[in-house]
Amino acid sequence: MDHVGSLTTEKNVGDDNGNDDNDDNDDDDTEDGEELIVIPGGQPNMQQLLQQAQKMQQDLARAQEELANTEVDGQAGGGLVTATVTGAGELRALKIDPKAVDPEDTETLADLILAAVQAANQNAQTLQQQKLGPLAQGLGGGSGIPGLPF
Repeated sequence: MDHVGSLTTEKNVGDDNGNDDNDDNDDDDTEDGEELIVIPGGQPNMQQLLQQAQKMQQDLARAQEELANTEVDGQAGGGLVTATVTGAGELRALKIDPKAVDPEDTETLADLILAAVQAANQNAQTLQQQKLGPLAQGLGGGSGIPGLPF
């Protein structure tokens, strides 16, 4: 058996007459029993691989669109400040309870706003991991994909 990446191919050992010693004539079985369409010469079916890549690309685009339309909140100061961001991290709304506004202490209000936006962005990243993580893993891992924070 030769191992190339994650593709496993079997070499049939034949006798002097060119007959296979391998009783099963399945050219598309891998070591783990998973089917893989292989064209003559031991190469994977490029059409099948392209179709899988296109489907993954469509699934990723659909998930990204869903993230852009989903809103998540983050709060600070026990709910005195609430920030709303999209799953893609775009700030959509900021609600400030009048109790949080003290003209003599704008620094605390700024800290509350910053904390609320950070909490909302953390929630957006968690949502991204839930929605895109499985897709990213299908593309060869959970990291190293430009534009994704994981």
